[in-house]
Amino acid sequence: MQYMILMGYKIEGVPPITTWAPEDIDRHMAFQESLGRELQESGELAGANGLAWPDEAKIVVSDGTSAPVVTDGPFPESKEFLAGYWMIDVEDEARAIELASQVVVWAERVELREVPDAPPEQ
Repeated sequence: MQYMILMGYKIEGVPPITTWAPEDIDRHMAFQESLGRELQESGELAGANGLAWPDEAKIVVSDGTSAPVVTDGPFPESKEFLAGYWMIDVEDEARAIELASQVVVWAERVELREVPDAPPEQ
């Protein structure tokens, strides 16, 4: 079963990593490397990456008929941002929750979403 672990933060509560104390960056990166190594060794890692800070995001919207409109994002009313993700391929939901529980130590909020198989062609 594939799951995506999404690491999220509140915008106003987390300063950019470039402003963190060096020891906090080192601890955070050590966690990232340790989890990545664990998932690679177990064969459960399908992909992972951090994402650029929200002020670098672009929002693309379309009404389906006009050309898409691109604006800087996130929207000002957004209170959270997605910092990174892991795509995992695990035996069951319990293992996915176990891994997400490791990530939440470093994030304010973790969303765990199953990536279902594509529906059969008709």
